[in-house]
Amino acid sequence: MKIIDISPEHENNYFCCLEEWSDEMKEAGDHKQRWYQRMKNKGVRVKLAQDAEGVIGGMIQYMPIEHSIFEGENLYTVLCIWVHGYKEGIGNYQKKGMGTALLTAAEEDCRTLGTNGLVVWGLAIPAFMRASWFKRKGYKVVDKKGFMRLLWKPFNEQAVPPKMIRSKKKPGKGKEKVNITMFRNGWCPAMNLVYERVLRASKDFEPKVNIKQYDTVDREVLDEWGIADGLFIDGREIRMGPPPSYDKIRKKIEKRARRKKSHQLT
Repeated sequence: MKIIDISPEHENNYFCCLEEWSDEMKEAGDHKQRWYQRMKNKGVRVKLAQDAEGVIGGMIQYMPIEHSIFEGENLYTVLCIWVHGYKEGIGNYQKKGMGTALLTAAEEDCRTLGTNGLVVWGLAIPAFMRASWFKRKGYKVVDKKGFMRLLWKPFNEQAVPPKMIRSKKKPGKGKEKVNITMFRNGWCPAMNLVYERVLRASKDFEPKVNIKQYDTVDREVLDEWGIADGLFIDGREIRMGPPPSYDKIRKKIEKRARRKKSHQLT
């Protein structure tokens, strides 16, 4: 196994999170690619885990926290670390040490860059990006919100603990139309997939919906709302992990649209 920096020949692997075989990744569009083009000059870094035969089985992406979805200073934050775990495509590469090797390489890189520490996020449930896995790697919880945990590993005494950005306000209901509000950062194809499904499902109800999209790569937008990625239908937040199906999203929009119509008739 070898850890390498991303190069143009491997960018497509990275943009689809090593899932070239997945129709869902194709459905997610090119938002991650466009996000990367915007952020690569702001310090985003990507490393890939390559097996002895040259197959890319894992990846990690991290960036200065000042440009991330968290608050902090002179720290780097891991947006995600992912080792391919499906039977489809290249097969299951998990439990082979790739994740640990990627995280170690990122830590070493961040120390070389002169940062004060590395920040990660994890879930307190048995799902993707488990907080317990990072704890075993020496990371400590410094903030929490729901099932989400913010952890870090300081490199020196000058390091100041990071914070999660809290929600400051939420979109409201529409009076005559269904308000659909999307906050999109672009770095995660799973989130991008949801937005594309929302846009597709909304076309059937265009006279009855009002769609507003916010680009949270813009730090002012992120700070104003306190929402990095989110979907709200008439003020109600829709959980996006795992991504809801197109049919489920369409039914939610249809239900709200029918209520608007019934209210107008009464």
